[in-house]
Amino acid sequence: MRNTILILGEKLRQRRELLGLIQPELAMLSGVSTRTIQLIEQGKGNPSLITLLRLAEQLGLQIDFKLKEPLYSE
Repeated sequence: MRNTILILGEKLRQRRELLGLIQPELAMLSGVSTRTIQLIEQGKGNPSLITLLRLAEQLGLQIDFKLKEPLYSE
């Protein structure tokens, strides 16, 4: 899980920089605090789904969800 958070943070940082945004600008646009963005980009944050959706929307990213079937059936 830690590796996934690191990869997520790196991808968000790369996209933000590609768009020429600094963290405070992204914070203002998304309604997510600058500190939260810093933690996510450093792989130290554990963002909520709403936070991820807000950031993704401002960065022009799409979040894909894959729902797995249960391992067993009752």
